Amino acid sequence: MTTDAPAVGLLDGAGDLLTIASDVWQVDVLPGTGAALAAGRVRTDDGVWRDLLRPTHPRGAGNPEKTSSWPMVPWANRISGGLLRFGGRSWQLQRNGADLSAIHGATRNVAWPVVERTAGAVALELDTRALVGVNFPWHFVARVEYRLDGAELAVSTSLRNVADEAFPAGFGHHPYFRRALVPVGATPPTRAPGPVLEIPARRGWRMHDGLVRGPAREPRAVADFRTPREVGGVVLDDVLTDLEPGAPVRLRYPELTAELRLDATYTHLVVYSPRGRSYLAVEPQTQVTDAYALFAEGAADTGTVVLAPGEELAGRFSITVAPGGIAPFTQS
Repeated sequence: MTTDAPAVGLLDGAGDLLTIASDVWQVDVLPGTGAALAAGRVRTDDGVWRDLLRPTHPRGAGNPEKTSSWPMVPWANRISGGLLRFGGRSWQLQRNGADLSAIHGATRNVAWPVVERTAGAVALELDTRALVGVNFPWHFVARVEYRLDGAELAVSTSLRNVADEAFPAGFGHHPYFRRALVPVGATPPTRAPGPVLEIPARRGWRMHDGLVRGPAREPRAVADFRTPREVGGVVLDDVLTDLEPGAPVRLRYPELTAELRLDATYTHLVVYSPRGRSYLAVEPQTQVTDAYALFAEGAADTGTVVLAPGEELAGRFSITVAPGGIAPFTQS
C-alpha cells in the first residue's frame, strides 16, 4: 500500500501540463490542447492512486480526442454534414468528423489562456476575437474552471456572445471513465464489465450512427439505467434526457462510487460505450446531438439557447468520489 502521489510531468507535444490537487484528486490540465484534461486520478481507501478518468497516452498528447476529457464549445457533439442553419441563413462549417459532421465544437484544437491558478483550481478563458479560422460564424468568449474541494471535482463553464447579433449556443464536456480502476500505470482490462451505472433519465432520443433520427421517448432497453446495472459489453452511443431534477448519475466500482451531479443547464447526457475498449464516456451536454439542425426544423427540447449580444450561458457539473463501492455482479 502506498499513499505517495504518482509522478506527473509534461506530455510530449502537448505544451504545458498543469496539475491541481486535493487529498483525494489529482487532475492534469492541458491548456494548449483545448483546455482538455490529461488525467483524473483518485486515491482510494487502500491508499492507492487509481485512474478514474482515462489517462492520456504520451503518443496522444496534443490530440484532444485522446485525452481524459475536453470541453465542447459552442456546440455539443455533432452538426450533421457540418451545415449550420439559423435565422433563415446557413453556413458550411469544416467537416472534421469521420462521418463528415462538424464534431465536438470549435475550440478543442486551440490553446486556451490560463487566467487564474491556485493549488486546487485553474480557470481558462478563450476569446475568439483574437483568433482566425474558428469553425463558427460568430465571436464568443468561453471560460472553463476546474476546481477541487476534497473529494469533489467541479467543472464550471460559460459561453458569452460578443458578436453584434444573436446566435444559437450550447456546450458540453466529454469525460472518459475507466471501466476498471486499476492502479496508476497498470494496464487496464478491455473486457471488464464496467461500473454499475445508474442514470435517472426518463427519455432517450432515437439515434442512428451517432445522429438523431426521431423524437425523445422511453429510453431503449440497453440504454435505460434507471435501475442500476453493469454496463457490460453492450455498445452504446445514446443521448438521454428528461433527467430527474437533483438526482445524481452514479458509477459504482468495487473500490468507490463516483457521483456525477449536473445543474439545470445540462439537460442531456450522452452515454458512449465502444466495443473492446477499456473506457466509456458519460458526457454532460446542454443540448442534444445535432441540436442546431433539429432547432432549425422546429423540434422542441433540443436544449439550444439563443444568446443575444452580451448574454451568457453558464453551467456546472461535479464528480464526487466516495468510499463504499459495490461488488461486481452480472444481472440475469
